[in-house]
Amino acid sequence: MSIEELYEAYRKPLISYAYRMLGSVMDAEDIVQEAFISYGRLEEPDAIRNERSFLYKIVTNRCLDLLRSSAKKRELYVGPWLPEPLMGLLDAAEADPSEIYMRRESISTAYLLLLQQLSAVERAVFLLREIFHYSFDEIAGMVGKSTANCRQIFHRAKKSIQVDPEQSLPVHIAEEKLRDFVSSLLQGNTSRLLELVSEGAVMISDGGGKVKAARVPVIGFEQVTKLLLNLLKMHEGKFAYSFVSVNGIPGFRLAMDNGDQYVYSFSFKDDKIQSIYAVGNPEKIRHLPAFEQRDDEVGTP
Repeated sequence: MSIEELYEAYRKPLISYAYRMLGSVMDAEDIVQEAFISYGRLEEPDAIRNERSFLYKIVTNRCLDLLRSSAKKRELYVGPWLPEPLMGLLDAAEADPSEIYMRRESISTAYLLLLQQLSAVERAVFLLREIFHYSFDEIAGMVGKSTANCRQIFHRAKKSIQVDPEQSLPVHIAEEKLRDFVSSLLQGNTSRLLELVSEGAVMISDGGGKVKAARVPVIGFEQVTKLLLNLLKMHEGKFAYSFVSVNGIPGFRLAMDNGDQYVYSFSFKDDKIQSIYAVGNPEKIRHLPAFEQRDDEVGTP
């Protein structure tokens, strides 16, 4: 295959893989671009028997290097860290229909946070096997470990990534509940909110020290709803919102009149909102398209 054909065939799935590794859309795009440049500079590209595996190996190594070099920066990050929000899906079109659910689930904010609990190598092995279906022999060549070691790493990582498929709502139901949630907030309908939000709900806000955001997770139905209702009251008439797909799951985007923006995503448990994730760090949302508001979305109660 020519470099152009390889780029067309593998660019999106490689970005999808790198994004799951890093939690950064922009870093993922940069790394994949660099991988194709490196491939194009090979003196004997025809000697590569499996171009796809070779490209994944380059991207894997660059992701591991970046994660190691940025470890100190992560430790100094102000407040909770959340992955950069992604509008829609990266690789659903390339996936087999039977795998689309897993592809969507594995790019959700909640899932990406689970991946962050793994070491960089564990994350690479787990993703290459679980999501991209490489053999342990192939993975061993990509991460510089033995086949047996990769097999052990994968099984250890899989035990850490506990995902209950029954807790994930169909997209259309999640969207209905989200619209009901936003409407109830705007109306100040706490009795309805109690039906929609779990008593043990958690809200995590990532402002990166650059915009207003809670520096610690807010826990419990009363605390979460109190915070959100107070924010709406404080900024009444000074915001607009739009429902969008965030990491493959219904979410919404909030734009303040001072220029600040926040992207909200959610996870559900027992048909109720369990976690609310709000990303406001402007460095993490600068890659998003311009904010758009439809006629059916209003910004004031």
